[in-house]
Amino acid sequence: MSLAAHEVTREQPDRPHPQQPRPVFIVVMGVSGTGKSTLGRALAARLNVPYIEGDDLHPATNVAKMSAGIPLTDADREPWLALIRATAERITLSQERHREGEQGRPPGVVISSSALKRYYRDILRGKRVVGGKAEEERDGEEEKLRTYFVFIEGPREVLLDRMEKRPGHFMKATMLDSQLNTLESPAGEEGVVVVSVEESTEEQVRKAIEGLKRLGAGDVLEGVGD
Repeated sequence: MSLAAHEVTREQPDRPHPQQPRPVFIVVMGVSGTGKSTLGRALAARLNVPYIEGDDLHPATNVAKMSAGIPLTDADREPWLALIRATAERITLSQERHREGEQGRPPGVVISSSALKRYYRDILRGKRVVGGKAEEERDGEEEKLRTYFVFIEGPREVLLDRMEKRPGHFMKATMLDSQLNTLESPAGEEGVVVVSVEESTEEQVRKAIEGLKRLGAGDVLEGVGD
């Protein structure tokens, strides 16, 4: 074997292989009455990714408690949050398999969830949580699926007015104070964009996209205008 041939053989394994961009999971969060579903659908439509209503993933026992005006406990919420994360992983993995070998935007999904506490959000980020605290990533899943939050915040008076005008919704207006008391604001956490409940949906989407770009999610936003 010539020296040149030997060098080619030796160097080939060291050549970098192109990597597909990691998929993106966007959680639209906030207390009841903030309009998570409306913003979630609009944002997903702009990004051309699926939207999932997080409340639809609640087990029947949780829905029954909320319908009766009984706040959920952490024990009630943990399996629901884990299911939301698993659903995001399943959807984006399916997208990856269908797009294998193709270049372009990475897979993505938008799911709504109140995500009131930091440790709830850590479950959604893919971290293992024990005793209400995040311990570590769950088998590297957090790294495989980038997770961002779009937090809708607003004053109690506006939220209460919205809830009282939503007949038939299982969440009772009397539970708003319970949610506000439970809420641990995500402002300042990594991967969080904040928008106002008093802004139009169009303005919320614009600010969400602008914020996600700043956070490094530009690849999933490629071709999406402000």
